[in-house]
This record gives sequence, C-alpha cells and structure tokens, in this order.
Amino acid sequence: MNLGNLITEKRNQATMNLDELSISEALQLMNQEDQKVAKIVEQKLSTIEPVVKATIEAFNQGGRLIYLGAGTSGRLGVLDAAECVPTFGVSSDMVIGLIAGGEQAMTVAVEGAEDSQELGRQDLIDLQLSNKDMVIGIAASGRTPYVIGALTYAQEVGASTASLSCNGNAAISKHAKYPIEIEVGPEFLTGSTRLKSGTAQKLVLNMISTLSMIGIGKVYKNLMVDVKATNEKLVERSKRIIMEATECTYEAATQAFEASGKNVKLSIVMILTGCSKEEAQEKLVQGKGFIKNTL
Repeated sequence: MNLGNLITEKRNQATMNLDELSISEALQLMNQEDQKVAKIVEQKLSTIEPVVKATIEAFNQGGRLIYLGAGTSGRLGVLDAAECVPTFGVSSDMVIGLIAGGEQAMTVAVEGAEDSQELGRQDLIDLQLSNKDMVIGIAASGRTPYVIGALTYAQEVGASTASLSCNGNAAISKHAKYPIEIEVGPEFLTGSTRLKSGTAQKLVLNMISTLSMIGIGKVYKNLMVDVKATNEKLVERSKRIIMEATECTYEAATQAFEASGKNVKLSIVMILTGCSKEEAQEKLVQGKGFIKNTL
C-alpha cells in the first residue's frame, strides 16, 4: 500500500502552520478550502448524470439503490439511504446503505473490516443482489478492498455499478461502469477525508438520490409530495405542501390530508381534480405516480 500517491493523503501547503493559527484565521482558511469543493463537483456533473439515469432505470424495473463504503464514506451512504425513507416515502429496502463492519461501524471503527474484499462480496450476497439493482461504491481513497470486492461481485451479477472517489485514476473506478472521481485536493487536516472529501461525497449523494426520486415521480414542481408525516413538524409541513401545490386554505388542506389517510400526494390530486381518494389512487396509477401526468 502506497498512500503517498493519493492526493487525499498529501499535505495541504496552505495549512502547514495550522496549529499556530488563531481560531479566526483557521475558520477563514477552512471555509476557503470548503468553498473549492462545490466548484470541483461542478466540473464532474457530466460523470454524475449517467449514474442518476441508471438509478432511475433500476427503480423503474423494481430494483434497489445500494450504497456501500467504509468509515466516513460508508456512514455517508447509510445517512443518505436513511433520509430517503421519510423524505420520499420509500421503503427502507429500496435505498440501502452498507458499511464495512455492519451497524456497529457507524459509531465504532471495526478493525480490518474495510480490508476484506470477501466481506464486501458477502454483504451483497446477503442482500440477494440482482441485475435489477444499482450499486454505488464509495471510497475517498478510491482503493478500499471492501468496495472493490462488492463492485466486482455486482458486475458478476449484472447489476449497474458506479463508484465515487476523491482521487484520480482510482482503483475502484476500474470496477464500476460509471466512475465518478471528485479530486478535492489535500485535506485541511492532512489525511482527514471526513472534511473536503466527505463534503464532496455528500454533495454527490444528495444529487443522485434526490434527482433519482424526482425521476420516479416523488416530486411535484419542487415539493416533496411523498413525504412521510412521522412527527408533528412533518404533519404541518405536509399541510403546507398541499396548500402550496393547490393554493387551498389551511382548513381545506387539513380536511384532504385526513381524508386521504395522511397522504400528501393523494390529497393534492383529490383537491386539484375534485375526486375521491379511490379515484385519485387510480389516476395516480395511470399517471405512474407523477402528479403532473395525472393532471
């Protein structure tokens, strides 16, 4: 292993005297480094687009989106997967996050877990991976054996594969149909890839999951119409979404929300078409889940 060749492991010349800076100076410098990340992601949008398209295709054929990684990369995948459930009203097995070492690795490092290609392979076998699924391997270094093992198996199965790394010519790129390489340069704190690399990965994962959900009808205009109202705040947000989409009163939104079984999308269709819950459900099926098609 030669980490010296990885740009994510190199020292940042702008922060060589980091421990001598005032808090104010360090904050400004860290912010300057972070601002570079979005611009670098912008340069790679053309490599992200086909991943979004492939993910939409996987969803449309009944497949799943599966993120996997180790350490920070794995945690970011798990986070994005978990957030899809309340935001887009999908089941927890439609978008899945795997981390080397299992759930305990979310908070405590599991020694050696990321170094096993077989473990990555086995985790996908346990999920009964199929050729309908989309697998995205995440590794800031671009060399994590756990990710390579998983991507290799995914290709054997015939699943769609993508990789997300923060080094150029990454090893995991060779094991994915759609490689994404976001080269953010040396970290603010040498080798701490939870910083700029983690920020870049979060930005890209946000793009992939959000735009893929838009692509299967989970959004109307710019409203998240499949949101799950699992707490008081989300109940109120649901009603506001109904009001925004239909220009109705709070009272009308509340009435439709209750009549629909607390389903935002159904409520909107019911109000805009003047139909019953059952009729709205049928219309949505005909419109393949898209409100714009239904209307």
